[in-house]
Amino acid sequence: MKILLNGKINEEFVSPLSVTALLERLGLSGQPVLVELDELALRPRDYPDTMIGDGAKLEIIRVAAGG
Repeated sequence: MKILLNGKINEEFVSPLSVTALLERLGLSGQPVLVELDELALRPRDYPDTMIGDGAKLEIIRVAAGG
């Protein structure tokens, strides 16, 4: 499947793929991130049930806090 991930074309993932599964594959599972799928911000509780389709556009932002 072909997706646009953070502005770069990526073809290494196979459909069906949930947002949760993608985060696990990217090593971001359990980390605070913001996910936008096709210009729609997702809630973390929706990650397991949100499926990524061919041609999807994703933006994943790591949340960092500090002082």
